[in-house]
Amino acid sequence: QVQLIESGGGLVQAGGSLRLSCAASGRTFRRYAMGWFRQAPGKEREFVASLSWSGGSTRYADSVKGRFTISRDNAKNTVYLQMNSLKPEDTAVYYCAAGGIVTADATMYNYWGQGTQVTVSS
Repeated sequence: QVQLIESGGGLVQAGGSLRLSCAASGRTFRRYAMGWFRQAPGKEREFVASLSWSGGSTRYADSVKGRFTISRDNAKNTVYLQMNSLKPEDTAVYYCAAGGIVTADATMYNYWGQGTQVTVSS
């Protein structure tokens, strides 16, 4: 199986930037697609971004397109989410996930990290 651990969250002012990391261990030889999701208190988990194992295919939520960038370094078994021009509505716990395809559907992912908190102040 695959274990995923997110890091890099924190408190930032609106307009600022953060870079989240997701370190993978276990069956890292499997060519998983990776995704980032987020969940605010009392809300449904929502899709943020996803990319293929090769990095050649990506998908972004409309709410983050142009501000966030998903990438991966397979040699380091790590996936990143670069978040720029952060807004208060970006405040949430961010989760990384591994699955078989690039998709916005959370049910299609097999493995999940524990999450990292991102808080954006006005």
